[in-house]
Amino acid sequence: MADDLTLDLEELRNLRSSAKRPRVVTLISSEIDRLEKLSKEAVVPTSAAQAPTPIATAKVVPASPSVTYSTLSSFSWEQDNDKVKIYISLEGVDREKIKTEFKSSAVDIMIHDVNGKNYRCAIPKLHKEIEPEKCKVLVKPTRIVITLVKASKGNWLDLHLKDDKLKPGLDKEKDPMAGIMDLMKNMYEEGDDEMKRTIAKAWSDARSGNSADPLKGYR
Repeated sequence: MADDLTLDLEELRNLRSSAKRPRVVTLISSEIDRLEKLSKEAVVPTSAAQAPTPIATAKVVPASPSVTYSTLSSFSWEQDNDKVKIYISLEGVDREKIKTEFKSSAVDIMIHDVNGKNYRCAIPKLHKEIEPEKCKVLVKPTRIVITLVKASKGNWLDLHLKDDKLKPGLDKEKDPMAGIMDLMKNMYEEGDDEMKRTIAKAWSDARSGNSADPLKGYR
């Protein structure tokens, strides 16, 4: 179609250049204007035809900085046969800004935006197992109460699980004196001058065979 319009326009322009009568020139010019308009509408701009289709992209959200916590290592606790309660003294706490993680043998409490600071109370190894789904946190005006429900009833000796440093290993089970000697070493390192002199004498007596009991002399 574009080619036909071009040919028609060329021929009309030739006719207009050779026409003599004003009316004929006007009619030919009017037709030329109409065909030129059609010609422009038929031609699609190359830039528009080749424009790529916009592709939607996900909005990039800048990574939030890591959260810094102040450790809450000072707290009190009590227990009964079924549960343990931990008391943390802290004012201005928003219950909606507390994140809790209860596991069978661990507790992690993260408290956010308290007067511009974040706090954390974590016990990675509890003395005994709990029932995570039954544990809860209660926020009061001046403190936080964490209730841990015991997996089995009974008394806890401590809140944290602690290794028994005096428990003998395999070699110590074969040699009962090894555990006693380790105890004496610990007491020597932590004792005063008088204690060190007493333990040193006990060691000397034990090695020379003068004493069957290396602890004799400071019991």
